[in-house]
Amino acid sequence: MEMIQIVGIGLMAAILVIVLKEQKPMFASLLAIFAGLFILLLVIGKIEAVITIIEDLANRSGIPTIYLKTILKIIGIAYIAEFGAQMIRDAGQDAIASKVEFAGKVFILVMAIPIITVMIETILGLLPDGGG
Repeated sequence: MEMIQIVGIGLMAAILVIVLKEQKPMFASLLAIFAGLFILLLVIGKIEAVITIIEDLANRSGIPTIYLKTILKIIGIAYIAEFGAQMIRDAGQDAIASKVEFAGKVFILVMAIPIITVMIETILGLLPDGGG
């Protein structure tokens, strides 16, 4: 039911943006941005619930919390970068949106380095020490 409300808000905002765009383009862009932020606020509670469940499962399975937190941060960066880039595109700034997406990818790579390092060390630990 909440998804229907979100779609309804999105459709109403889209219609208003189309109507306003002809007479007041600046207000149309602001309305699109505010509608996007409002939808984000409606969804944040759901994201928190999912994170809580994943953390609980990780604690019960014995996965070190540092890895889980890193993965959740990576997912968060991806969502934030994508959402931000879409909002910037809505404002008609494709070039800036591309830079935001690129920055998100760089931050994801930086956050992933500890996990990549552990994976490589684990793989190297499984390999024989040379065929002597």
